[in-house]
Amino acid sequence: MRTRLLPLLIVLMAGVLLALGFPLAVSVASAQQQRVVVDRIDDTVRFAALAQFVTETSGQKERSATLQEQLDRYHDTYDIKAGVFDRNGGPMASAPKNWTVPPRGDTGEAREAFEEALSGRRSQDPAQVWPWQQGGRLVVASPVVRDGDVVAVVFTDSPTSQLRTRVLQGWLVIAAGEAAAMLLAVGAAFRLTGWVLRPVRILDAATHDIATGQLNSRVAAASGPPELRRLTRSFNEMADNVEEVLEQQRAFVADASHQLRNPLAALMLRIELLALELPEGNEEIASVRTEGKRLGQVLDDLLDLALAEHAAADLRLTDIGELAAERVAAWRPLAEEKGVRLTGPAGAVTAWADPIALSSVLDAVIDNALKFTPPGEEVRVSAASNGSASTVVIADGGPGLTDEELVRIGDRFWRSSRHQNVRGSGLGLSISRALLAAGGGSIAYAHHEPGGLRVTVTVPRTSPTA
Repeated sequence: MRTRLLPLLIVLMAGVLLALGFPLAVSVASAQQQRVVVDRIDDTVRFAALAQFVTETSGQKERSATLQEQLDRYHDTYDIKAGVFDRNGGPMASAPKNWTVPPRGDTGEAREAFEEALSGRRSQDPAQVWPWQQGGRLVVASPVVRDGDVVAVVFTDSPTSQLRTRVLQGWLVIAAGEAAAMLLAVGAAFRLTGWVLRPVRILDAATHDIATGQLNSRVAAASGPPELRRLTRSFNEMADNVEEVLEQQRAFVADASHQLRNPLAALMLRIELLALELPEGNEEIASVRTEGKRLGQVLDDLLDLALAEHAAADLRLTDIGELAAERVAAWRPLAEEKGVRLTGPAGAVTAWADPIALSSVLDAVIDNALKFTPPGEEVRVSAASNGSASTVVIADGGPGLTDEELVRIGDRFWRSSRHQNVRGSGLGLSISRALLAAGGGSIAYAHHEPGGLRVTVTVPRTSPTA
């Protein structure tokens, strides 16, 4: 869940930072250019003050020389073109000396600024200069006014390389700040998602434990948002209720099975006494005996199921390959009697399992396979290790089950409608599942090609205390 939630938070935070960063970058560029424009305006106002009286007859030569000297010094110092031009665009003084304003009819920004100044207004601020615009210029023009008339125009043309450099430096500072803020945001997102999702992970683990039969698993509501803490308390209450109900069910099944055994034993004894008064081979007595034995087997299986769901597993490191081979050897005489080939595994395969419980499971599955495998077919038992688990696979050559029947196999008292005439109570595989779940194992069923059923018994390879 964190892999889905964390990218969403990071994208949202990146969007917020970019939404703040772009206007800030534009503001920095605008502020830098405005500062340069204000400096150029101050310079043109100063030159305009010097140029006001250049056109006067007396002292004209001295004032022109002074103005030209100021413009030359300004150009040499700042590398900025500057000049004073009359209304017709003729140079009164300029630096460099061969510099002129664009002629009439030119549609460029410089001519527009000159015409604006001729109308008695300072030229408008130039367009924004961006760092990627090579060779751009900043043009500022101010009128020279005497006796209310515009007699000349002060014109400056500045290079933008330094301005672009300062804007770029400001942007780099903003980018560094955004990167630092993004790193802090990612760290905060990691902490936040961990804090929020930790109770969810614990709940998921506890739910899995309960689903696999570890009904005593609970969640400690110690962290996370208040809503999740309330959820963990509700989950614990639910688990307590479920465990209590299941415990009552187990107790009822065990008590009922145990209490019914004595009346059944007394009933079977009376049937045997009654059989002494009847002719030998009476079919009704034989039928009653069969049903009585079947009922006794059902009661025994119910008691075994209740004990299997309640008892804890005695897990130990076990060679399940050797254990499976022993069970195959024990069932081989019955298989030979039925004309079925029964083959076992070869080689050592270790896992953590309860040997007694696993033996009972293998007996139930092999017995089930031999019941439904016709003569001449094979029941094959194999063992292998696969990553963190070891498996014992029992594959038979019987009629198999349909997809719908595979879903229901292992349910209590369920038997296929096609096999109702085969002896059994329908509890053997349920007991096997309960025995395996107590030790962290499982049992699964699948089709066996070309025909038959494949049962896979899985037990963990790692210690439960690891």
